Amino acid sequence: MFGDINIGVGTALGDKGLIVPVIHQANSLSLLGLATRLQDLTERARTGKLAPSDVQNGTFTISNHGVSGSLIATPIIINQPQSAILGVGKLEKRVVVREVGGADSIQIRPLAFVSLSIDHRVLDGAQTNAWLTRFVEVLETWPS
Repeated sequence: MFGDINIGVGTALGDKGLIVPVIHQANSLSLLGLATRLQDLTERARTGKLAPSDVQNGTFTISNHGVSGSLIATPIIINQPQSAILGVGKLEKRVVVREVGGADSIQIRPLAFVSLSIDHRVLDGAQTNAWLTRFVEVLETWPS
């Protein structure tokens, strides 16, 4: 068990591959604080200015493969000692059916596929599926 949530974020470096800088103590930051820290880390990653400590001690990784247009991917290499990685696909408008006032309604909504790869030696699949369900609920009901 970790005391802090340190989120690694896959960052593309063009033809130089990918690196995963870590937002340390993400659990203590506001949404604006997370965005600011992420902007700083990705900028330093792409200009070659990360320190070794900037890529160490992650507890969970997010891979935004959607930035390159991918809808679905399953990131499966989990950087130890982490036990999970969340893949986020491209956000795009899709036609969906939702119930409104007891009747089906065809709507256009922005949607993205997410996938969660876990190490079953460390995490229980039922608990992580419950977490993923809650994650989706939070995003779908986020204040406009």
